[in-house]
Amino acid sequence: MPSILSFFKRKATIIEHNFNFALDCSYKPVCTGTFLKFNVKKKSTRKLSAIFFADMVGYTLLMQENEQKAKLLRDQHRLVLQEESVAHGGTILQYYGDGTLCVFDSSIEAVKCAIDIQTRLSKEPKVPLRIGIHIGDVVHDDEGIYGDGVNVASRIESLSVAGSVLVSERVVEDVKSHPSIEFKNMGVFQLKNVRKPTGVFAIGNQPLVVPVSSQLKGKGEQKTKSVAVLPFVNMSTSKENEYFSDGITEELLNALTKVKGLQVTARTSSFAFKGKNIDIRDIGQQLNVEHILEGSVRKSGNKVRITAQLITTADGYHQWSQTFDRNLDDIFELQDELAHTIAHQLREKLGAEDVDQQPIGGTTKDPESYSLYLKGNYYWNKWSPDNIKKAIELYDKAIEKEPDFSLAHSGRAGCYVFLGITGNYPADLAFPRAKLSAEKAMELDPQDDKSLLTMAMFKFMYEKNTDSARRYFENALELNPNNSVTRQYYAMFLSTVGQQEQALKEVELAHQLDPLSLSILGTQGNAFLIFKMYEKAEVVFQSMLDMDPTFRTALEGLGWVNVQMKKWDKALKYFLKFQELTGSPLKGMSGLGYVYARTGQLQKAQECLDKLDQRSREDKETNLNIDYAVVYLGFKNWERTFLHIEKAIEANMGGMFLSVHPIWEEVREEPKFKALLEYSRTAQIKPSK
Repeated sequence: MPSILSFFKRKATIIEHNFNFALDCSYKPVCTGTFLKFNVKKKSTRKLSAIFFADMVGYTLLMQENEQKAKLLRDQHRLVLQEESVAHGGTILQYYGDGTLCVFDSSIEAVKCAIDIQTRLSKEPKVPLRIGIHIGDVVHDDEGIYGDGVNVASRIESLSVAGSVLVSERVVEDVKSHPSIEFKNMGVFQLKNVRKPTGVFAIGNQPLVVPVSSQLKGKGEQKTKSVAVLPFVNMSTSKENEYFSDGITEELLNALTKVKGLQVTARTSSFAFKGKNIDIRDIGQQLNVEHILEGSVRKSGNKVRITAQLITTADGYHQWSQTFDRNLDDIFELQDELAHTIAHQLREKLGAEDVDQQPIGGTTKDPESYSLYLKGNYYWNKWSPDNIKKAIELYDKAIEKEPDFSLAHSGRAGCYVFLGITGNYPADLAFPRAKLSAEKAMELDPQDDKSLLTMAMFKFMYEKNTDSARRYFENALELNPNNSVTRQYYAMFLSTVGQQEQALKEVELAHQLDPLSLSILGTQGNAFLIFKMYEKAEVVFQSMLDMDPTFRTALEGLGWVNVQMKKWDKALKYFLKFQELTGSPLKGMSGLGYVYARTGQLQKAQECLDKLDQRSREDKETNLNIDYAVVYLGFKNWERTFLHIEKAIEANMGGMFLSVHPIWEEVREEPKFKALLEYSRTAQIKPSK
């Protein structure tokens, strides 16, 4: 056998096959020109292998400019790879142009080989080579190797730059016990045709090149490191402590959102799994996160025990766990310790940025004040007018006990914004109160992004100052890019000022942060509706109904989508269901009255107006002028429509959205409507005393 190989080596210029044949192989050499191949009958085998791709950078351009130099560098590249692969027990499977495919039985040998190759090629004549390595289960047969691992290695090599070696996180796991090899985390990438995101690392040994982030942009979709914080389980004997365990979870979640380079799933989606026994891997898929943080809280008197554990969603592996026993009076220090400990674990595993060691803002040393604040959060997160008003009462009590408790001021500000936007409290009372609370929170804690969001909404909805509102939105997002609610409201703002494409991008980012939030999906559906992308809007609203058949925003959205598509029967069906779910014979009249009027059912449309009259008499705090305007729009009674729009603007309700919603398109060129739009942009409302 050795003599046969020696003969062929002398005769062939390039050998494009390896000679590692199994004992049961039969072979027949076939020589075609300068290439030697073997017709080999070989059984396919599956094995774990380190796959090694190398490729010269700029070879094609160099061939066009200096063919002789290009061939010289290519030959040097192949010589070095041949010698080093043999020295490290590797096998060259294929040369392809200026590239090479090798396999190794050992990750450590593949990495050492790559270091030695790049070290040699960094000397004259320097060869600009990039290398990518991955380890995976692959199939070997007589035509080569196959499997996902080959594709991953190839994609990692394509990310690399001249002089560098990039490897997958699986290779790092194999090699991390060798301290002589240094690694630099490049981040997590969604590689082309690879289902799961892949962690990519650069070998940092001298003289290898470690790429900077800008060199990797555009070569693959870089994925942000991601985690979801599930509601910590209340292990206390009293169910009254449920608000406390929820509060600990939420404060921990808020702290992690401020870790640079870490994407944290928003509260709405995380809390959707509360009390449900669902496999961690399924939760990871639904939330599209790599890690889950879960735990428990046991509170007894002034003592608290918190247990936390960090789990990888791909395989359910427990990466870290710890128990903290503390007194309740140092709960904020405990939250800081928890947040930073977990953040450092994530940084180590996923390459997040160094963690800012600033403590959680807005602290109080008064346990009773903190308890009132957590109870306020408990009701605030129920997102209904009655519960929001309970939350305000609790925040007020917390502030009474601790006037400088910034988190309580911030929570109070958010509550008043909610009530003002939804029309469940007079806007000329709600927004000024929100402003005062937000300003106080920012005075006490300048890093409070929630207060900046409140100020943005005040400037936008109340003062009509779009430039100032935009600055507050952007400042809030700079402080906390993980706040899905900020992105949701910013998308609404962008939509009303005519920046529809950017609005769609922002609401998509909000959806990524909070994939199970029906509220954010509703904003996304409305953005598509405003952009006249009716089919996409219909898909989004329908997906909301699939998640919750009783969610009224989805039904209302589907009603207006079908109005725009002139599908009156379907629109009526959705508006009737919407009205039924309000639980009151006087609510949900605007869409219903519009469709009745447009389809000639004038008596039923008038009945809708009569019910609006009755509700106006019975509910003095709710402003119904936009509802009236919509029904009169259905009648095509422009005079009454414009009268109620003017009243709505005077009460600071709804004017900002008149310029974008498609139902107003038929009156948009009317002089009176144009005048009302201008009025809505400039009208200043004096707050009530």
